[in-house]
Amino acid sequence: MIWSFIKVALFIAIVAVVALVGAHLADSAQGLRLIFAGTEYTLRPVSAVIAALVLFALVWLALKLTGLLVAFLRFINGDETAVTRYFDRSRERKGYEALAEGMLAVASGEGKLALSKAARAERFLHRPELTNLLSAQAAEVAGDSRKAEEVYKKLLGDDRTRFVGVRGLMRQKLKDGDTDTALKLAEKAYALKPNHVEVQDTLLQLQAEKGNWKGAREVLNAKRWQGLLPKDVHKRRDAVMALQEAKEVFAEGATIEAREAAIAANKSSPDLIPAAVLAARAYVAEGKPKNATRVLLKAWEARPHPDLAAAFAAIVPDEDPAARLKRFEKLLSLRPDDEETKLLRAELALAVEDFPAARRALGDLPETHPTARVLAILAAVERGEGADDAVVRGWLARALTAPRGPQWCCDKCHNIQAEWTPVCDNCGGFDTLTWREPVQTEMPLPNGAEMLPLIVGKPQPAEPAPDWVDAAAEAPVDGKPDEK
Repeated sequence: MIWSFIKVALFIAIVAVVALVGAHLADSAQGLRLIFAGTEYTLRPVSAVIAALVLFALVWLALKLTGLLVAFLRFINGDETAVTRYFDRSRERKGYEALAEGMLAVASGEGKLALSKAARAERFLHRPELTNLLSAQAAEVAGDSRKAEEVYKKLLGDDRTRFVGVRGLMRQKLKDGDTDTALKLAEKAYALKPNHVEVQDTLLQLQAEKGNWKGAREVLNAKRWQGLLPKDVHKRRDAVMALQEAKEVFAEGATIEAREAAIAANKSSPDLIPAAVLAARAYVAEGKPKNATRVLLKAWEARPHPDLAAAFAAIVPDEDPAARLKRFEKLLSLRPDDEETKLLRAELALAVEDFPAARRALGDLPETHPTARVLAILAAVERGEGADDAVVRGWLARALTAPRGPQWCCDKCHNIQAEWTPVCDNCGGFDTLTWREPVQTEMPLPNGAEMLPLIVGKPQPAEPAPDWVDAAAEAPVDGKPDEK
């Protein structure tokens, strides 16, 4: 603003001076007198104007020549000039063209072409923060892990690219199966950018695999506060981690911490069956059977499960079968129509040798859902009521090839596990195990057909049995002779 005002004022002043000089020359009849080196020069008004214009042109030309000379000297000295700027723009254009072509090559899966374009871009641009990243991605596409690792290590030296380098090395170590190093790199990447979703998920998975439940819970809480995890999902997963942390503390014998962790896990997610069992154990260890009963009743109402029944029985371990059946009535009345409740009632009736009550408890399960457990209970009922051995063995034979019923199954890979764990043993999925029937349940046991004659017994035909029946009846089971 001020500089613009100065330029306008200077222009007005020059115009005024020129006007005054012109007026003076017009009024003067003698023209302009100049005295130089003792000599007097007299110029007419028109000659004076022409002389002034010539002098101005000479001064302007001298200034331009001087500037050209200075620019030439600077060019010789290596300073930036119009010529150097031209060549710089040309190199920059070629470099960015190579960079763009390299990115397209990476996107299309042409690793070798991308590597050559990255080298060309580096030669023209001298921008390692850009070209090194392209080189690393190109090396990954080309399958050159060693080259990619080298480039990612170069990125660690620049603050602007350090996170990219750490994340790239982390992915390389995960691909190589080096989870220990990958965990350290994930922790470093998380420290650099705590809000990065991929780094959070990777760190959470690695911490869960390594059993670092305390650190995993911290990352999980960070995801919750950042709005990246729904409240109910966070509550469930935090309970799972607290439960596993409590299990490990129980194993180490630090019961006080274990009790607190187990109870906290159960309060966070009452329907989590292992948490309810562990919390009940904690209350029993503290001498609080009523609290243990309340926890198990609440969990049973949410989802009946055999482990809950076992924990409920462990509250009073030395009671007789009749007293146990009476105490279990409170549990059985919560979900009377559930299949697990029917099976539990039948087993309790078997314990008191009330076989008709056990049969009534089973109801139509042998026809509608004949699992191995249902058929085994029915075989025990037949035995208790005095049925023939052939009938008992017939039910046991059916149990060999019957479905196992609900089990801990992974929702991600459908793997079946004997016990619940927070991480699937097969696919590594976190909190993917649910208590349900597998997708394919009717799978015969190994050598099941060979075992049938031994369980059912040798038939009693009217005519002598063929030789193959006797041979099958005397066949060994799993390489061992038959013991009768």
